Amino acid sequence: MQLNLRNPLVFFDVETTGLDIATDRIVEISILKVMPDGQEDQKTFRLNPTVPIPEQVTKIHGITDADVANCPVFKEIACTLAKYIEGCDVAGYNSIKFDIPMLAEEFLRAGIAFDFRKRKLIDVQTIFHKMEQRTLSAAYKFYCNKELQDAHSAAADAYATYEILQAQLDRYETLTNDMGKLSEFSMQRRNLDYAGRVILDEKDVPIINFGKYKGQKALEVIAKDPSYYAWIMNSTFTLDTKRVFTDLRIKSKTLPMS
Repeated sequence: MQLNLRNPLVFFDVETTGLDIATDRIVEISILKVMPDGQEDQKTFRLNPTVPIPEQVTKIHGITDADVANCPVFKEIACTLAKYIEGCDVAGYNSIKFDIPMLAEEFLRAGIAFDFRKRKLIDVQTIFHKMEQRTLSAAYKFYCNKELQDAHSAAADAYATYEILQAQLDRYETLTNDMGKLSEFSMQRRNLDYAGRVILDEKDVPIINFGKYKGQKALEVIAKDPSYYAWIMNSTFTLDTKRVFTDLRIKSKTLPMS
């Protein structure tokens, strides 16, 4: 089924040095842009992460330190990348939990505040798990009846994700071919930061989602315990999470004194 697009939709996949959003880096990113008229364009970048790629990670995606030694660092392509995906909705596989937070963090390190929260975010893995309850290779076999060749190549994974979304729309009559509806369906909770350290409740109140204050209202916690904000800023949380807590701290100062 051809996608019903109002905006261009980018499917992207990243290969990284590891799974820690705050400390790991992107070594390869591939972006497939699908236009409302069905035209497709794909760009793939190898990047020097400026940190070593662990051997066990290389065994997964096949990219070594030597492969990226002479590649640009993320900051060198950041403006080009931001311009390429400007005005696009975003789709991926496990992208809401991992790829989007990782890319957002790289943008912040490069001095670019690219806000994915303003985009419609579609996660093919979430749709897969909600509809069938399984890996990208399994989804590709299930929906497209194809074997995923060159798995863990960013380009192959991104294109397979595009094909899976089309097949999902063909298979499930209950799915609407509308990026806004698919974005809503992809969300499992409403995160205020990409890492989900702060979430919104049913009344749009920010709630701490980890640690000793889990379940408590973020503004009240920050107002009553100033050391908590300092701890957040001095710990290894993502830059995005720290930015959200900074915004909350500013808002907490407007709370009436009890």
